Amino acid sequence: MPAEASTSRPVSPPLTERQEARRRRILHASAQLASRGGFDAVQMREVAESSQVALGTLYRYFPSKVHLLVATMQDQLEHMHGTLRKKPPAGESAAERVAETLMRAFRALQREPHLADAMVRALTFADRSVSPEVDMVSRQTTAIILDAMGLAGAPSAEQLSAVRVIEHTWHSALITWLSGRASIAQVKIDIETVCRLIDLTERAGG
Repeated sequence: MPAEASTSRPVSPPLTERQEARRRRILHASAQLASRGGFDAVQMREVAESSQVALGTLYRYFPSKVHLLVATMQDQLEHMHGTLRKKPPAGESAAERVAETLMRAFRALQREPHLADAMVRALTFADRSVSPEVDMVSRQTTAIILDAMGLAGAPSAEQLSAVRVIEHTWHSALITWLSGRASIAQVKIDIETVCRLIDLTERAGG
């Protein structure tokens, strides 16, 4: 990516109720199109038509398809987080709970392989201009992991470092599975292995 590319966008004011409803329609249309045909099926004109917004309005919300699909991933993870909270993981240790949670999230994405592929491809293609949306995906993933850990207080620096490594591994596992280079069984082993870092941080803290 060009080093001179702009790395920031002006901070937008909070959306009004009507604008938020419009944004939700756009994200829903994006997810529906991606579910049917993957990354290539998400065309901005079709998203605009399906969500009943003008094409120019769509571009004001999302400057490109990559921006839109990364935001769609954050939205999907947010919904997933709500579902996971309704049925918390049952593992005895924090590592077991996080592994169980991430595998449940993985299987949810597995049920919509075209959508998962579109979102992960967008995340892979994202340049610096998409940093705000990518950061939102990262924060949502971190929140899911921290919730599953069930900490009594704020996480330590070591725990946050472990969470970042777990997050990277989970996203990498998605990529390797979607590309046919890893089985579900291998993904499960990798997730369970990396989640053991949590046990190490607990012993270090103790």
